[in-house]
Amino acid sequence: MRQILLENTEIQLNNIYCIGRNYTEHIHELGNSIPDDMIVFMKPNNALLLENNIIIMPNYSTNVHYECEIVVYINKDADNILESNAVDYIGGIGIGLDLTARDTQDIAKSKGQPWLKAKGFKHSACLSNLIPIKQVNDINNIEFSLEINNKQVQFGNTKDMLYPIYKQIEILSHIYGLKSGDIIYTGTPSGVGRLNAGDKLQAKINGLIDAKWTVAP
Repeated sequence: MRQILLENTEIQLNNIYCIGRNYTEHIHELGNSIPDDMIVFMKPNNALLLENNIIIMPNYSTNVHYECEIVVYINKDADNILESNAVDYIGGIGIGLDLTARDTQDIAKSKGQPWLKAKGFKHSACLSNLIPIKQVNDINNIEFSLEINNKQVQFGNTKDMLYPIYKQIEILSHIYGLKSGDIIYTGTPSGVGRLNAGDKLQAKINGLIDAKWTVAP
């Protein structure tokens, strides 16, 4: 397990769930089709990289993409819950980067193989510190953005999700059962692209969170 700060208190993180193809414009920019069901994949706990750290990219990829996402922290076990009750299981909100070795992923997809090497390498789950859910006025209307080298490259709003956050929690609780400490990367909007050595990244939630990382030179 890894630790992170929530209101200056260290908390333990557990499983890392990620939701794929959850924004229409992002689906279109990669030439994918809109899924019939919610796409879920996982990252190993060792993929986590907290804010203000250096991103070291995998040596087997020459095309690592950034994907900025809202991240939800589950603070108690959730088993077969309803979407209408999902808010009771959210302990905090953060912002993160789901890094993807796109060239490795394309090879895996062409062979019908799993994506773990493309999605789960060390430092592929960048994560800010968390804020309490009570600081968020409307979880279905969170604006967030990513800047690289002081230029905005992604801007999103959770209102545009195909599977809203509460629905994600309901589905995950029914299929897998969520545990206290689990986190959910909720999907990325359009604007994903390649990272380069020395890039400086700044991920923001409308005035609430400002997290930074730097890619190793």
